[in-house]
Amino acid sequence: MKSRRELLLTLPSLGWLLVFFALPCVLILGLAFRASDLRGGVGDAWSLETVKSLADSQYLPVVWKTLWMSVATTACCLALALPVSWALARMGAFWRQIVLLLIIVPFLTNFIIRIFAWRSLLHPEGIIKQALVWLHLATEDTLLLNNAGAVLLVMVYTQLPFAILPLYAAAEKFDFTLVDAARDLGASTWQAFRKVFLPGVRQGLISAIVIVFVCSLGQYVIPKYVGGTGDEMIGNKIEQRAFSDRNLPLASALSGVLLLAVLVPTLWLGRKRE
Repeated sequence: MKSRRELLLTLPSLGWLLVFFALPCVLILGLAFRASDLRGGVGDAWSLETVKSLADSQYLPVVWKTLWMSVATTACCLALALPVSWALARMGAFWRQIVLLLIIVPFLTNFIIRIFAWRSLLHPEGIIKQALVWLHLATEDTLLLNNAGAVLLVMVYTQLPFAILPLYAAAEKFDFTLVDAARDLGASTWQAFRKVFLPGVRQGLISAIVIVFVCSLGQYVIPKYVGGTGDEMIGNKIEQRAFSDRNLPLASALSGVLLLAVLVPTLWLGRKRE
């Protein structure tokens, strides 16, 4: 009786995922095996040519750049979020609320506006460039915009809260007396952090990795507005094939590659949590 009640309670969520996630994914994958027509639509014939075209030399570097940029973003976010979550869990209630508010406030601002704000900051006439020139850390010819570094910086900025919040949720439940005990037994601060704290927040760490990595894989707005022509990610190629070239089968095939890149690490990390 209990399992039947649980099933009934789960049905609305399962139905929602089936209709608005699973079914669209199946339709997109199906389009990848159709031919495109000259009018920008989908042809009647089934073909493997679209899938074979993914091996073209123009796509492999884009896939590689998407993967390494997502991995780099995830690594940078974790490196910043771990000490922040440690500090948040140990600070007083008043200051904890203030810091959490500062972390959440950017979510109240439109995503595009935040990207254009960074575009203005990194502009050759922007405040960051002028400050670096004044400090003699950069020259007038130094470009802070339209390069991979700018893309990585803005991606870390946008994804960092998604790493901090699940790690803080795990750190809040962590018993810090275990760290103090490890220190008393002769462990250094780094050893206590690595061998006691990190295993204790393992679930939050896995959640942070999945959220940041998956969100980074699908980015196309940030490379479009702060990156250069050589900084395109797979999301940019999907946008170009779908809206500029009107080649829906090829856009679907690229989306299938992105879907595979998302599902594989998600399922693997999901098994690690069990």
